[in-house]
Amino acid sequence: MKEQDLIQPFTPWQDTTRGGNIYGSGSSKYYRTGGWRVDTPQFEAARCVNCMRCFLLCPDGSIALEDGQVTGIHYDYCKGCGICSEVCNAGAIHMMSRQEESAHGSER
Repeated sequence: MKEQDLIQPFTPWQDTTRGGNIYGSGSSKYYRTGGWRVDTPQFEAARCVNCMRCFLLCPDGSIALEDGQVTGIHYDYCKGCGICSEVCNAGAIHMMSRQEESAHGSER
């Protein structure tokens, strides 16, 4: 996707696509949506068995991989849906509310 094809914050509605549809790929890297979430996934690497279920099922592609291993969460893009936590049989990902994060001092 070309940078000029992106919808900017003050793009007049007449200049957008019908229905706001995005026809090119790769645009999500330009829109950091992590601030939308209410709950945040917490990743415990020591418990991870690298089954990749979280990676395969994350709708935002927010699971970080390095050399074929899960290494954490891309918090700039994670919307806090909790799917990763629900599918993690090893218990390596659990959800934490903003209130819990503030109390634990792990605000992201």
